[in-house]
Formats: sequence, structure tokens, C-alpha cells
Amino acid sequence: MKLGINGLGRIGKLSLWNHVSKQFFSEIIVNLGRNVGGGLEDIAAAVERDSTYGRLGMFLHGNKGGRVIENLNEEKGSMTINGVPVTFLRTARNPKDINWQNNQVRLVVDTTGAFKDPTADPDEGRGSVRGHLLAGAEKVMVSAPFKIQAKGLDMPEDAVTMVMGINDDDYDPARHNIISAASCTTTCLSYMIKPLLDHFGAGRILSASMVTVHAATGSQEVLDRLPAAGASDLRKNRSILNNIILTTTGAANALALVIPEMKSIGFIAESVRIPTSTGSLIVLVINLQDELDNPIKRNLLHSIYEEYSQTSPYLVFSKEQNVSSDIIGMPRAAVVIESTEIHTRTATIKVNLQNLKNFRCEADASPILDVPFTQAAIYGWYDNELGSYTNMLGELTIKVAERMV
Repeated sequence: MKLGINGLGRIGKLSLWNHVSKQFFSEIIVNLGRNVGGGLEDIAAAVERDSTYGRLGMFLHGNKGGRVIENLNEEKGSMTINGVPVTFLRTARNPKDINWQNNQVRLVVDTTGAFKDPTADPDEGRGSVRGHLLAGAEKVMVSAPFKIQAKGLDMPEDAVTMVMGINDDDYDPARHNIISAASCTTTCLSYMIKPLLDHFGAGRILSASMVTVHAATGSQEVLDRLPAAGASDLRKNRSILNNIILTTTGAANALALVIPEMKSIGFIAESVRIPTSTGSLIVLVINLQDELDNPIKRNLLHSIYEEYSQTSPYLVFSKEQNVSSDIIGMPRAAVVIESTEIHTRTATIKVNLQNLKNFRCEADASPILDVPFTQAAIYGWYDNELGSYTNMLGELTIKVAERMV
């Protein structure tokens, strides 16, 4: 079976690395949509070297790994990478114009970040994710959360958001043709939340909030520049080399698509960008309804995560003291729980019942209700590029491929 990859940015390039390593697909077709440098030699150089992860040969085979790219054919736009034939298309940018059908590509991973609306018309503007289906693909994976632009439109029946190991069993090959693999932050966050939901249940989670301390991405500026006309967030145009930048994240909305129980829980998500190339951190603060005679302590949270790590290959429970570079490239780890930094505080919330709508308090009863709760702070590391997200996306892609007839 052949795999199509649209785009060769950070996730596209690392997805190519991932799949030539796994060697599940017999051939890979990468759509660039434009000419690159002086030709195929320059494409090969860009694929082979990476400023964050080093050389492809060392990624695949360690210190003994030499060059793994060979058999370059400029006319065909082809080369062999680690024994896998790879062809680069350099003509079409609109998904509907990409030659998937003639290249016998049935499954495509769109890594451009440009086509996230599953309701968009493929015949309008620069195209949409549905254009891949018109071009001959049967299934499309999107390496970003869905974002519906038109207000009032519901998620289409053939679209689904999944995180490998969390809700991938929701996939229905007879119905779902467009699959979002959520985001790196949502992937990490889902593995921080799911063990707590399984243990306590949604009813005992009073509220939750998170901040992701996130590495830089390709959407940010190297040096300060003027914002585009009508831009409202001037911080996006400031240099990521020199600044900590406040920004936004759609992790809260995407998490509810992956874990529906979160819809009943008050949840807020924020993001801060920092000047590193990869390696990010989620600080999760969660408020749990407690029992006066048996308060929740950090040892219980330790045991919850440690037990979950024994059944899931995607959660790592670390007893070491880590920094961000320690988790770069760590394979399959959706999250690395920093166990030494799990903290809890038990207290009571005083709720004035008279402030509740339609509540009537008896004359001799106290209107103040003491509710015991524990506030927990949990830290989770994730390699937002190769180690966590691209590996999880790759395994989800293979799962979809295995269920295609």
C-alpha cells in the first residue's frame, strides 16, 4: 500500500522519517506543490538533515548510520530512502489537483496545516481537505485539529478526531473518511486527563485548567516584522528568538472531541511560546471533590499514573528530574509525567447557597455549605514534533491503513 504526504514542513518531514523507519508502506508519494532549490539533490539534503534531530541515518541506525538516501532520479522525482521508494510531486498546491489517483495513493496525510475545515468547498479559493478525496484518495489524515470557519455548521458525519490509544476505537472505516489526529498539545493533555477520569469519574472533577509552555513553531517570526492589515494579535509578529510570547491554544475544544466527558467539566486552556525548537510542557491544575475522612494525596496520583503507564505504551511515568531536552525524540511517549512535581492541597470551598438560582434555604439552616476538595498540580512533558506527536500520528495512520479493504 502506498502513502501520500501533502507538505514537507516540520510534521511532513518528520512523518516521512517515521514511515521510512517503520517500512509499513511499500512506497511514499510526497506532494511539495512547488520546485525546491536546484532540484532533487536539494530536496534530499533537506530530508536528510535536521537542526533538531540530526541526520536521518543516525536517527535510523545510530552512530553507524551513514547516508540512507540513494537512487536519485531527477526526471521521475524519485529516490530511495532507507529502502523505501519515495516520489516527490512538484506541481499542484490545491488538494483537488494533486495526482493521487494516477499514483495509486488511497491514503493521504495532510501536514500543511492549511486545510483544517472539513466543511469547506474544495472548488473554492485555494481548496480544502476534501479536495484530496476528489483527487482519488479514499481517506485523509489531518495533522491538526479541525477548525470549522462558518458559524453554525456541525461536524460532518464522515469526519472524526482521534488520539491513538485514547479514542481510536471510535474509528468507523465505513463512515469516516477525514480523520484529524488532533494536536501535539491535545495528545499530551488527553493522556494526563484520561487516567484521572478513569479513576475518579467526571462527576468528581469540579474544574480544570492547563497552560502549555510550548516550543516555537513555523508560524512564528524569527525577527520582528509589521503585522498584516487587520491583525489583532501583534505578539505573533514578534521575534521568537528573543521573547516569551503569550498566545492561544485550541486544546480545550479538541479535548472534548476526543474525551466527550470533558464537556461537563469547566476547563480552560492557555499557551505560552518560548524560544526552544522542541520539547514542551503542560502544567495541569485540577480540582477534585474530596472526602473529609480520606483526602486525596500525591501518593494516590502517583499510583494512578504509574498503573496506567504499565498498560499504555504512550504514558511514561518518570521518577527522574527532567528538563525539556531530556524528552526530545523519546519514541511513542505522548506524555512523560514528572512524578517528582505532582503536588496536592486539600481544603474546603465555602458555597453560599443563597446565590444559587431557585434555591430556598430554611430559616434555621445555614446558607453556607463547606465542600471538601483537593487541588492537584501535575506536570507533563512532550516532544511536540517527532517523539510524541509524529510517532502517534504515524501509528494512527497505520491503524487506518490496516482497516482499508
